[in-house]
Amino acid sequence: MKVPFIMAPMAEISHRALRELIEVFGGCDEYFTEMISAAALLAGGPFERWYLDGGPCPEKVVYQLVGADIGQISRAAALLDRLECRGIDLNMGCCAPLIRKTGAGIAWMTSIDRAGELVKEVRRVVNQRLSAKIRIGFTDDMEYLVRFCHRLEEEGVDLIILHPRTAKEKFKRLARWNYVGALRQELRIPVAGNGDISNAKELIVRAQGGCDAVMVGRAAVRHPWIFAQASGIAAPPLPILETGVRFLELLGRWQPPEFHISRARRFFGFFCDNLKWGNHVKNLLNREETLSGIERAWRGYFESVDKPISPSD
Repeated sequence: MKVPFIMAPMAEISHRALRELIEVFGGCDEYFTEMISAAALLAGGPFERWYLDGGPCPEKVVYQLVGADIGQISRAAALLDRLECRGIDLNMGCCAPLIRKTGAGIAWMTSIDRAGELVKEVRRVVNQRLSAKIRIGFTDDMEYLVRFCHRLEEEGVDLIILHPRTAKEKFKRLARWNYVGALRQELRIPVAGNGDISNAKELIVRAQGGCDAVMVGRAAVRHPWIFAQASGIAAPPLPILETGVRFLELLGRWQPPEFHISRARRFFGFFCDNLKWGNHVKNLLNREETLSGIERAWRGYFESVDKPISPSD
């Protein structure tokens, strides 16, 4: 049976425009949203409807919640449970200082009892699949990780997604995928792995053993065709020039004007790695303040190169 491929939650990236683009190339099995603030959702924030847009395939979308208050997260989860989706995820792994200092993200991993209480309350109001995205923890302690995950399992989590790094490591050390396999042996529920997948070949290797699903983040932004290639779809329908243009069109259609420039810069910050002079192009694009200006600069680069570039190059 094919191991599911999952698009990771990434701030300012995991939105409808990127899902639409990945679907052009063949799609993946699940798309996690960027983290949704439980407090902002309950307060009816002005941009929340954009975070809740599950298109173009809501049946594949997993809404990820972040917060520090059990009651708020539970009430927000109950709202999300009314939407068509694949599931709801609890962010217990974000290491950003602003998130961690509030008691959200990986701060949940400091207390097994409190994390268990959160899952218990959310499970009480959620009928959809419930998952938790975590890291190893604050220290490299496999025993603690197993006890933490056992508690989440006991309280009703259906899936664990492990990014096998500690809170302080970020990307300085390679993800320890052996932890994914070891944790999988300890739990009754499925365990997905995430981290350090840079191309379709590596995605295939990870899917062949030691995990129940594979999540990809940055590489899926650099190569929106990565899931299709790993699934055996050999011919990408768009070359790189047209892929960038299509993304800008989708961004203008499916995100509010206030998000256009930040989201475009985040996308091209990864996607320009496909180009010979990628850093130069990033600088050109970052000077622009409108989507039309970014498109002109993007096209201008390809007018100056000698040959067309395609995803297979």
